[in-house]
Amino acid sequence: MTLAAPEKATVASDYSAEEGRLVIHGRDREGIVSAISSVLADAGANIVSLDQYSTDPHGGQFFQRTVFQVPDFRLVRPDLEASLERVIGNDLGLDWRLIDSSQPKRVAIFASKTDHCLLDLLWRHRRGELPISVQMVISNHPDLADEVRQFGIPFFCVPIRNGDKKAAEAEHLRLLQGNVDLIVLARYMQIISADFIRDVGVPMINIHHSFLPAFIGAGPYRKAKERGVKLIGATAHYVTEDLDEGPIIEQDVVRVSHTATTAELTQRGADVERLVLSRAVAWHCEDRVLRNGNSTIVFAS
Repeated sequence: MTLAAPEKATVASDYSAEEGRLVIHGRDREGIVSAISSVLADAGANIVSLDQYSTDPHGGQFFQRTVFQVPDFRLVRPDLEASLERVIGNDLGLDWRLIDSSQPKRVAIFASKTDHCLLDLLWRHRRGELPISVQMVISNHPDLADEVRQFGIPFFCVPIRNGDKKAAEAEHLRLLQGNVDLIVLARYMQIISADFIRDVGVPMINIHHSFLPAFIGAGPYRKAKERGVKLIGATAHYVTEDLDEGPIIEQDVVRVSHTATTAELTQRGADVERLVLSRAVAWHCEDRVLRNGNSTIVFAS
């Protein structure tokens, strides 16, 4: 699977076109697509991409992601939002979000001592491969400070002193609140409390190997080698109060053989984790991921 590239607006020569995204979900019924198209057309918008899915066309849950271009998006946005609320919100009873595609999501990355996922995200960010603005990196150890600062990203070390996680999370909240739209746990080896999940108020994405619930705890690749596994994989998911059981965004696997050492399995696993996490972050920040209970709809094709 290849990482979907961020959409880029094509500007017509005779006016200033800007790109927006409209994300909708709610109970399926007749006339939704027509109503959405009419509202956008009345605003002078041109639809350039549309993905939709229904869990059941007879009253199931409907999901749609629409990308459009419209002249002077910021100027027409208030009137467009009013029309969407009247037609999509009130008349059709759907939830909706209107997003300015030109504004990258503000992201904080949490890490511990393992660097492969963190540095991969920073490298892709610097190359413009991810539609994000990395605001800060937060770690419970100082080990990665010098590497992070080479990217020009603020690094904050917030150690957990004497096991006092509440104090550390209070400092995290002070740094984060009002400054980020997404938190990425790039191999951050700490359990996130339910209070923090509630108080931080933004989504969190986590990455881990796909052996779970097998090989829990330290040394999963050593345990995998001892069992003779033939597949190495990774899972990226949203963080919920249930440890490692949040809605899955992306997964991938690679085949391995009996000849692979524990070190080789670990390296192959790190490669998969990098790819899976970068895809999940990109898709979330392109508003391609819609949650449906403890599952997700991912418009990534």
